Amino acid sequence: MVKRILCSERLRRVPQRFSWLDQRLVRDRHLCGISHSSLALYLFPVIVSDADGLSYYLDESIGQHLNMTVLQVRHAREELCGAGLIAYSKPFYQVLSLEKPAARKDAVATCDSAPRQRGVGSDPVALGELLRQAIGGVR
Repeated sequence: MVKRILCSERLRRVPQRFSWLDQRLVRDRHLCGISHSSLALYLFPVIVSDADGLSYYLDESIGQHLNMTVLQVRHAREELCGAGLIAYSKPFYQVLSLEKPAARKDAVATCDSAPRQRGVGSDPVALGELLRQAIGGVR
């Protein structure tokens, strides 16, 4: 399998203050508000990834290792992508470098999960997309 870097500007590197896991996870509050299942999923690619933070385990396999359903794995992955801790493009996971929370808010992590249903409180939709949906996809 040919690996490809998903987010080259955020390649993971061993920090100067090395510990088995990056201390900034706690110090910079990256873990605040992250669910236990998402923390377990984050740990998995940290353990199995290569020097660039890449791994390519399938959701089913990860679920077996972590005692989670595929749906739980997907929800945890979405939470980690939203928190800017990982990038995902099937079948690749990339553990991202840790940025300060303020800098992280502008960064967008790749996460190609199934498209979410749009509705109240969801992501903004382009006007053109709304019109196409309204007329049944006809141009």
